[in-house]
Amino acid sequence: MKYKERKKAVLLLEDGTIFHGFSAGKLGYATGELCFNTGMTGYQEVFTDPSYYGQLMITTNAHIGNYGVKDTDVESNDIKIAGLICKNLNPKFSRKSGDGNVNDYFINNDKVIITDVDTRAIVRHIRDKGAMNAIISNDDIDINNLKLILEKVPSMQGLELSSKVSTKESYFFGDKKSNFKVAVLDLGIKTNILRCLSERDCYLKVFPIDSSYKELNSWNPDGFFLSNGPGDPSVMTNVINTTKELTNDGKPVFGICLGHQILALSEGVNTYKMHNGHRGINHPVRNVMTGKSEVTSQNHGFSINHEDVESNSNIDITHINLNDNTVEGISFNHKNCFSVQYHPESSPGPYDSRYLFDEFVDRMKKYQNNG
Repeated sequence: MKYKERKKAVLLLEDGTIFHGFSAGKLGYATGELCFNTGMTGYQEVFTDPSYYGQLMITTNAHIGNYGVKDTDVESNDIKIAGLICKNLNPKFSRKSGDGNVNDYFINNDKVIITDVDTRAIVRHIRDKGAMNAIISNDDIDINNLKLILEKVPSMQGLELSSKVSTKESYFFGDKKSNFKVAVLDLGIKTNILRCLSERDCYLKVFPIDSSYKELNSWNPDGFFLSNGPGDPSVMTNVINTTKELTNDGKPVFGICLGHQILALSEGVNTYKMHNGHRGINHPVRNVMTGKSEVTSQNHGFSINHEDVESNSNIDITHINLNDNTVEGISFNHKNCFSVQYHPESSPGPYDSRYLFDEFVDRMKKYQNNG
């Protein structure tokens, strides 16, 4: 039997730590902030989630690619992660309805993969040291050359990325005959959020990130939605100012993930960069209004300041993370606004929190009836 020699690859962290592995995906290099996702399924939805833009993804599940990829299992039009770091990449897949394998999928999207690395050791390292930038290369593996490239990669803190993934032109989603119209401010929206709203009798107009309150409101919507997205929310001054106008309108405003952070910033609550962030599909959250717990899908590296929220008499905490007590949900008691840090639309993940879309619809219904 003739064996094919595998091409070597390297992962270099900004603190100088080096991991050696093998090449997959396209030839070249990729840079970004290291993050890890603990989900055992749903890898394609993760790869295409715009919130991951500019990040190198470590998958903690030992096997990636077992069920291949499918054209419909996407959250945007292409892969949004900067590159993939995994233990085992399966070249074959078992799903009969699959449209291809992960390696070809990454090649077609011009994305780099490093495989056969000790992902457990990498995760343990950044859990201790915190999130940091890194570079993957499966072409030039000279460490000195890679260090020069890595030095030029900006920190995620202070980095605005939503404009890289927001739509450039407005578009519509759903049934025009629906009872509710929602103006969506696209900061890097996942497709399944649009599906969840559309399934609840909502017709959506998705606006670019630089749209003004006047432009969003000119469509005469019944409510406003602030989407998920990548980057540091604190530097998004224009979006924060637009959100202030939206919240003063009186119509319901619902925010998810980055939209949650923007909503908090519009009311004077600060955000901060987390040591590692929350990324996975099994994060426990308690709804403090009902006392019930939810298993949630999460993907965020920034959070809103707990003390700021508690000291703000206009904001109520509605959800708390049971792992680290961070704020997972808020509601304004003086305005028609609420938000959550996690992803109730899942994709991938559990359906425990889909009721939040129903709450948004209920708020719009009340606004329609009462004005």
